[in-house]
Amino acid sequence: MEVILKEDIIGLGYKNDIVNVKSGYGRNYLIPQQKAVIASASAKKVLAENLKQQAHKLAAIKAEAEKKGQGIEGISLTIAAKVSATGQLYGSVNAAMVAEELRKLGHDIDRKIVTMKDIKKMGDYVALVHLHKEVVVEIPVKVVAENEPEPAEEAPAAEAPAEEAAPAEDTAAAETEAETPAAE
Repeated sequence: MEVILKEDIIGLGYKNDIVNVKSGYGRNYLIPQQKAVIASASAKKVLAENLKQQAHKLAAIKAEAEKKGQGIEGISLTIAAKVSATGQLYGSVNAAMVAEELRKLGHDIDRKIVTMKDIKKMGDYVALVHLHKEVVVEIPVKVVAENEPEPAEEAPAAEAPAEEAAPAEDTAAAETEAETPAAE
């Protein structure tokens, strides 16, 4: 079944694309949700006329997407996640987390335009941000353990009281030695 998409659908196509889909997907989801229309001959003519009239608007939208893409192009994300002793994550790092990290850096990116596989282990990965049909930005994502630095910080704090106790023992031993010669 051929349909004309009314909005971008990642994995299927972009707005105003004519795509082939299974008839059940088109009839039961895309058309009732107003995400597509049947690609009849008259609908294709209307689409061609609309694209001709909107050519300058589409160029402006692409230019805006390229500008936004240049703003996020050099960014590298580091996401801290809870990790087991074997390096396996508790849960996963997904596109929503990447979008949230970008939002924290001041870039308003919708999680729906970020694509990546769910990450279940520590390491380096790549997330794709689809800003426009022709503008896709790769964001390097590094997943690190958030529970590793905590034990390292606790270890010096645990040693400090032991060091304080050691001089006190040395002082007590020195006092005992000082008292022993006086007793004789």
